[in-house]
Amino acid sequence: MKRIAACVPDLMDRSKVAAVAPGAVFVAHPAELRQAAGEHRAELVVLDLRRPGALAAVTELAADGLDTIGFGSHVELALLDEARAAGCGKVLTRALFFRELRGLLGETDAP
Repeated sequence: MKRIAACVPDLMDRSKVAAVAPGAVFVAHPAELRQAAGEHRAELVVLDLRRPGALAAVTELAADGLDTIGFGSHVELALLDEARAAGCGKVLTRALFFRELRGLLGETDAP
């Protein structure tokens, strides 16, 4: 039911997201998320927090009131905390994100 814009550049990770949310729109860089979310009227934005510019994108998306889910390495606790502080709605370790993927995105429809 939700329209999704995502920045998940790793092809294996992207295929997992696309399998659960086939209507998701993918961008290569976090800086492109705001425009993609606007153009596709996304209600949820998913991003890999390890990508350069991800925290700046989270701040912009939060200011726009968009629901966000960010994921990152379990050993980068400071990065995960920074994403929360920047306004990321849900911040998960990479392992937890992919383990719970179907529950997080499973009830989505193509735009």
